[in-house]
Parts: sequence; C-alpha cells; structure tokens
Amino acid sequence: MITKVVSLTKKIRYGQLSLVVCYFLVNMSIIQAQLIERMEPPFWWTGMQNSNLQILLKGQDISMYNIAVDSKDAELLSIDTADSPNYVFLNLNILPKAKSGSLDIVITDDNDFYEKHTYSLLEREKSLSDNHGFGTEDVMYLITPDRFANGDTTNDVVKGMSEGINREEDYGRHGGDIAGITKHLDYISDMGFTAIWLNPVLENNVEKYSYHGYSTTDYYSVDPRFGSNQEYIDFIQKAKEKGIKVIMDMIANHCGISHWWMDDLPYNDWINYQGQPYQQTNHKKATLLDPYGSKIDRDEMEKGWFVPTMPDLNQLNTHMATYLIQNSIWWIEYSGIAGIRQDTYSYPDADFMAAWSCALLEEYPKFNIVGEEWVIDKNMIAYWQDANENGYPSCLPSLMDFPLNVDLISALKEEENWNSGLIKLYESLATDYLYPDPMDMVIFPDNHDMSRIFTQLDGDYTLYTMAIGYILTTRGIPQIYYGTEILMNHPGTDSHGAIRSDFPGGWKEDTSNAFNDSDLGEQALQAKSFMKKLLKWRKDNPVIHHGELMHYAPVDGIYTMVRYDENSRVMVIINKNTDAQMLSLERYSEHLNNSSSGYEIISGNTVDLTSGVLELPAQGIYIYELR
Repeated sequence: MITKVVSLTKKIRYGQLSLVVCYFLVNMSIIQAQLIERMEPPFWWTGMQNSNLQILLKGQDISMYNIAVDSKDAELLSIDTADSPNYVFLNLNILPKAKSGSLDIVITDDNDFYEKHTYSLLEREKSLSDNHGFGTEDVMYLITPDRFANGDTTNDVVKGMSEGINREEDYGRHGGDIAGITKHLDYISDMGFTAIWLNPVLENNVEKYSYHGYSTTDYYSVDPRFGSNQEYIDFIQKAKEKGIKVIMDMIANHCGISHWWMDDLPYNDWINYQGQPYQQTNHKKATLLDPYGSKIDRDEMEKGWFVPTMPDLNQLNTHMATYLIQNSIWWIEYSGIAGIRQDTYSYPDADFMAAWSCALLEEYPKFNIVGEEWVIDKNMIAYWQDANENGYPSCLPSLMDFPLNVDLISALKEEENWNSGLIKLYESLATDYLYPDPMDMVIFPDNHDMSRIFTQLDGDYTLYTMAIGYILTTRGIPQIYYGTEILMNHPGTDSHGAIRSDFPGGWKEDTSNAFNDSDLGEQALQAKSFMKKLLKWRKDNPVIHHGELMHYAPVDGIYTMVRYDENSRVMVIINKNTDAQMLSLERYSEHLNNSSSGYEIISGNTVDLTSGVLELPAQGIYIYELR
C-alpha cells in the first residue's frame, strides 16, 4: 500500500518558517493514517555549527520496518531502536554543501514499499547565528501569560485541552494569551522595558494547574490556549520592531505527566525512577557540590521528581539529552528569541547542563542564557557560571541573583545597626568576587515565585521606591515582574495564584484598567510614573549599563554607590533616616572631582556641590548625575 507522501520542497525563508509547522500540523490527519505518528524535530536547517541531527520517529512497531534515507544533502550515520518497538532515532550528518532542500525517509517492510516522508532542510537565516542576546543595557519585563491580558477569547476553551477558563479560581486558567501581550506591546515599550521574559508558553495539556506553563506536554507546540506557533513568531517580530527582545522560559528538568510520550516511553530509563515508587527530590542543592556527599543524596536531588505531576527527565539517556539540546536550538533558530531563562538549572544532570549551555553558545556565541538556582549562598550560585574557578565546564553566562534579592529586603526593613540594615546591601556587593562575572547576573525585586515587592515591604511606598531605584541603578541585568509598576500586591496570602494575579484591564469585563493612567489610584500612578521615569533615563545612560561601580560602607543610615565611566558619573544615595541629613561630601572626593552640581533625576532638582555638603532629603533614594 502506497500512502500519500508528505512533501515540503519549497525554499522557505525565516519569515515563512511557520508554513512548515502549519503544513506539518495540517497533515497530522495524513500522518495519523500512516505509520509515522510523530517526527521531531519537525524540520531542521543546513549550515549549523553542529552538523549532526537526531530525528525521533514514533509509529506502531516502527522498529520492525526497514528505514532508509535518500538525500544529496545528508547522510544517515545510524538508526537506533529503543526499548519500545514504537520508536526509532535516525542519526544524520547534514553535509557542508547543503543549502536548502529535503531528505526522503523511506520505509519498507519485507514485502514491498510502505511509505515515504519528505523531511525539510531549510537554509539558515545568517543573521540568527549572530543573535545578540539580552544584556546589562536591558530591563526585562516578566509576564505570566495567562494572567496579563486576554486578547483572543476564542481560545479560552480549546477542544482536546483538559482545562478551560475559570477566573474565580486562583490556580485556574484565566485566559491571558499571546494576543493579549501583543496588544499591549506599546504599553511595555512606552514604560521603557527593552526585553520581555515570558513564563513558559508551550503546551501544558494537564488536568489542572496548567496556567503556569511548567508542565510541558509537547516541546514543539505553543499551547493553543495561548495561541499558535505562528502567533508566537509574529509576537516576537512585532516586539523586535519596537526594540524589545523576547526571552523564552525553558524546562530541561521535567515534563508534564500528560506529555504524549508518557503512555509509551521510548526507553526504560527515559525518566528517572521509571517504574519505581514515587521519589520526590530532596531539594538539597548542596549535595551537588559537597566533596563529602553521598551518592544517594545526590541522586535524590538530581533524579527525584518535583511533584507527582512533573516526571523528572533522565538526561543521562543520550537520546533524551540530544532531544532537549536540539529542541532549544530549534526554538532559537525558528523564533528568533534573544535569550533563554532555564528553570531549576541545578536539578538536571550537571554534565548535561554544561553540554546544553555550551551547545547553544557554540551555535549562537552572542546569545544569553540565565539559569535559576534559588539559593542564597553566592558560592553555590557561582559554581554554575561560565569562567568559574572550580573546574565545572559551564558555558552559562548568567544566573538569577537571589542573594541580592534577599539582602535588599533585609537592608530596607531591618533597623540600622553595625550588623543589620544597609550593611547587608553593602556586604552583598562586597562579596561579588565570588561571581565569575557579577555584571551578568539578573537582579530583581520580586518574581513569579515569591511575594510581590510591595507586599514584602508591608505596603511602604518609600521603601518600594528605594528597592526599585536600587535595582535599576546597581550592577547586573534588572528584571521587573508585571504589575510591580502599579503596586500590585496580595496582603495576607502568599498563594502563587494570588501572586500571579490578573493585570487590571487585561480582560474586557474588568472594572478598572491599569493600562490607562486615569484608572489608577494616586499611589499606583505615582509608582508607575516613578518607574517609567527611571526606566527611560536608564535606557539612555550607558554608564548604568556598562560603567564601573564603587560603593561606600553605610554610615548613619546612608549608603552611597557611584556608577562611572570616562564620560559620566552617577551617584546613588539611599537615606533610611526619616528626616533630612547634611551629608559631608569629603568621603566621595575621588568621584566628585570638579563637579559643581548634581542633577537629581526623579525630582528634577539641581543641587550645589561646591560647599562640600549635600542637604539630603528624608528617607528615600536619590540619583544624581554629577556635572
């Protein structure tokens, strides 16, 4: 029996790549009638630094058939069968001469020709190999897509998806989507943000709690309740047109319990503790670095599951490792994202994570990746960063700076003493020698997994401005969680559903619209104006992006930091005193030089510095351009 051939022989450029996916998805009805049910990656590119390609094929008893590859652009190196007869892995080498074209996967049985599939090889978009990732010149706007804005109500409920919309439930889906974020790109740009980090948008077809996106059930498809692959591509392009980069949230550690492969796993070791009683991770991250640690403690940390609905992937299986690395490269090349945030970076196999980061940076040397390692010990975070001195062969450029986050809150809330208060902030930066590159660390007042900053600071607006002002002027790459600019908070609860509450005005039925200043309360509008002014100022001041940093040990509740280069100097002063202070400038003479005045960017006031004394206003943060 000869079935219809799936053929994609047209030369398809970067802007038309989604046609391949559309064709692939439209022809799923054909593929379902054929032997091959799944083919991943669905297409690939020529001209990659790594010319090897692994193609996963899934079909009923496919390993019992004869498979050949007919192509002038690639050679078949080997075919690996799995423990399940329903999988084979084709290992190919894409030839250097290949430009664009295709290869035919020919399947025969012992009697006759069975079927043929044409696999597309696209010509690589050259500009992507020079993809410049996010950096210190950027400020990220972190968005939980389900909770930001509902731009397309037709995808609220999708046939075949397990969970529909329920805005009354904190942990339910609320209907936010890619269309909603796209609709408000002007708002994000006008605020002064230059990058968007989206919590995961890939398919999460699980029974409940699917809104957050961290239970992937298909690594090659955007969740249809967020939109389509095409909508995601269009969103990234529209963001680029407004000078905004997009950072993709990825999870190499685990998938969702309803992932399509869970009913028929390829190998007996595809996931950790496969076929064994449930084993939860011990979360003891120190076991990974402990020179005296036991194997069982380390195994429980790396191999244990996060929760029963998130199977832990076994990256020691070479086919799994290649699958995950290729998937990340596929999304970079396909979508043009400017960076990746890797969830729970230390939980997968450490050698795999080194190989993953290095493989991505080999293909995209200017790309950026930030890893999540939620500990408050700098030594444990520094271990994973590129150019560390502990021998771990990482290529990871950036990590989330959780220690600075904790120290910032302590510095602002504690009473001033020799070992409490602002000294915590000073000592946090004083130990930056532990980081291979502290300037590359991502810094933040809050995120999607912790209480919002206004809640942490007990609703104290002045402390809020001090926290935001510091994050936007100190070293590193700032990240702001959506709604922080309008004082979103959740007093009395630390429920993740409440932390990730809906942005007011993102839904047609909302009674207030925070996208419009006229609907904001006085304090929320004040906060938004404060952040907007700072963001726009920061955007145009390279000294904050790349300048050196010097700070001075806090004295009498006053902490001072200077950002400087050969052209500019900015003095940032935090005053925790509830009354104005006469600040002697003698301590700062090495940076004042011949400065006669300072322009305070928030108030717009110019102060005279020639007297050697600065009249510092009461409690707050003050940012002076020295002139």
